[in-house]
Amino acid sequence: MTTFKGSSSSLNSEKLPPHDTDAEEATLGSLLIDGEAIHKISTSLNGEDFFDPRTRLVYEACQGLYKRNEVINQITVAQELNRLDRLEPAGGPAYLAHLISIVPTSLHVEYYSQIVQRLSTMRRLIDAAGKIAALGYQAGPDVDEALNKSEDILFKLRHGQSQRDFVHISQVLDDFLEKPEPDEKDKGKIVSPKSYFTKLDEWLGGLQRSDLVILAARPSVGKTSFALSIARNAAVVQGCRVAIFSLEMSRDSLVHRFLASEADVDIKNLRLGLMNDREEKKVFDAMGHLAEAEIYFDDTPQLKVVEMRSKALRLHYEKPIDLIIVDYLQLIGGNSRGENRVQEISEITRSLKGVARELNVPVLVVSQLSRAVEFRSSHIPQLADLRESGSIEQDADVVLFIYREELYFDKDEWLKQHPDKEENEYPKGIAEVHIAKHRNGPTGQINLRFIPRTAKFVNLEG
Repeated sequence: MTTFKGSSSSLNSEKLPPHDTDAEEATLGSLLIDGEAIHKISTSLNGEDFFDPRTRLVYEACQGLYKRNEVINQITVAQELNRLDRLEPAGGPAYLAHLISIVPTSLHVEYYSQIVQRLSTMRRLIDAAGKIAALGYQAGPDVDEALNKSEDILFKLRHGQSQRDFVHISQVLDDFLEKPEPDEKDKGKIVSPKSYFTKLDEWLGGLQRSDLVILAARPSVGKTSFALSIARNAAVVQGCRVAIFSLEMSRDSLVHRFLASEADVDIKNLRLGLMNDREEKKVFDAMGHLAEAEIYFDDTPQLKVVEMRSKALRLHYEKPIDLIIVDYLQLIGGNSRGENRVQEISEITRSLKGVARELNVPVLVVSQLSRAVEFRSSHIPQLADLRESGSIEQDADVVLFIYREELYFDKDEWLKQHPDKEENEYPKGIAEVHIAKHRNGPTGQINLRFIPRTAKFVNLEG
């Protein structure tokens, strides 16, 4: 029960923010009885969490002693308060004696501190509401900016509630053992989204949560098609909830690609409406399958990461997202602070990695490669080819490159370069996916089949 203490009648003349002085005093009494109890609450409770000015001063004195690794008891806290000229404002020695008298033991210190922290969060919520109301009263010209700021205020409030602390390895091992099998679903909860490209999933173990995955290739190699194929497989086959930020293509173009791939019809005929009756039926059937998939588009051009995060958070709060896809990196809006583009890209990749960790989802980002690829004899991409690389390689957990040999060498040229090969071995429709970086596993290469007429990637063995 929330209590309100104070002798002044003015305390009852207006509604005070939620607080519980009894819980605050019980927390401090527990610390004065048993100074070691502060180890249990120091990472989750701050001086700002106390409403009563006296209890706040006493707890801050305890924190000061704790940081200097000094003993916490009635005498040392009184000395610390006196040293800071805070003893009288904190109620003097008599108040410290009162704190000790109200609790017989420190056994329930964590319970008391949780009450203090919960009510502190409620007060911060009231404060956040005031800040959001102020944004509304400002009546600025940019509604989206005001909404983004409002969402950011609430997100910081929620995010600030949980602070990471040391956990024993046994707890982590218990969590690991309790995880379901990779293919198991638990009421729609996905352990880790899969690409359903068999060899790729074997190498990566699926798309791991909180990972930043960079997918890069030269123009027209099929990087967007590959990203959309992963989105389709994860959403349709596995039931994942996928958010796609498309900064280059419109939502209509994306739908055309999804329909062509799902219905197995020529994307050009679909776009121009040149389909026969059989193809139209296949498209309608595909529409039924895709309509049930949890795929969401945002095709706002020149979107900034802060706006992406805000929109992703909004969708994530409705129901958790399993995968975010961004197409593509170099089109993301910069911060306009006069920095060069390399610095901007570096800041963008760090922010995208932050989004992956905050939402605990894999973020797959499509990226351009520099022209350096074209001037090498092999044309196989390397990490140094990432355009405006900056910290792309550093921030990414996984870097994938797509390479199609048929785009650089026709059959005759290829046979000249490979005299030991047969004509039917020409890699037509073969896409090499190079795992150039894998922070938590091996690197290597897998082959997939690319079907240009439907802009679709499939397993080679299929």
